[in-house]
Amino acid sequence: MAQADGLLSQVVKGGFTDLLGNEELVVEAMRDLLKEEIKRKMREELDKDPELREELKDAVRMYFEARVNQTYATLKFVKASAKLGVQMLPEETRAMLGKDIGSLLEKEVAALLEKAV
Repeated sequence: MAQADGLLSQVVKGGFTDLLGNEELVVEAMRDLLKEEIKRKMREELDKDPELREELKDAVRMYFEARVNQTYATLKFVKASAKLGVQMLPEETRAMLGKDIGSLLEKEVAALLEKAV
């Protein structure tokens, strides 16, 4: 009961916004409720139409494959750019940095490619 009295006095003294923190909390909660309702409605519609469900699954699979291919292409671009950058260095600078800098960069990028794939 003491907790309920504290809650009531908070509402009376500080107003309802102090109790909730601020209006952002309410807006965020409403967004979450809306998202859940949209998800529920989408699941309901997909349950009604198995053909549409399979079409959506296929589209999602294609989307993720495209993203993986894009990431792979980006990493290959980085690797080629690193090689080009090393080759563009003046010979004496490359010698100063050591013979292994090109292969070191290649190995690092190759390791990233392996992790990505």
